[in-house]
Amino acid sequence: MNKLKWHKIDTELPEEDFVKQINVDGKKLCLIKYSNEFFVVQNYCPHAGGVLSGGWCKNGHLVCPIHRWEYDLHTGRGAEGQGDYINIYPVELRSDGIYVGFKESWLKSLFGS
Repeated sequence: MNKLKWHKIDTELPEEDFVKQINVDGKKLCLIKYSNEFFVVQNYCPHAGGVLSGGWCKNGHLVCPIHRWEYDLHTGRGAEGQGDYINIYPVELRSDGIYVGFKESWLKSLFGS
């Protein structure tokens, strides 16, 4: 069974909505604040490889800056007709900051990194 390994996100968190690149555990990800919710998603667009942290949010979707493809912030699904999706990572707000969870295989949890 997979379990989550939580990593604290070390970045400034503006009060207003934002889309920005973060680096966590060697991964480049996209951190989003939209309508008072935080999301962490993969940072590349599966359609054409655009950098999603250069995009923006519209109606609950992250919009890629290259071809304007859209991805639902809650499910990761692409807009109708796209036939693709982005990876969404679990986020927790804690008293000492914001955390993102990565799945860890049971083998890795047994034998370490």
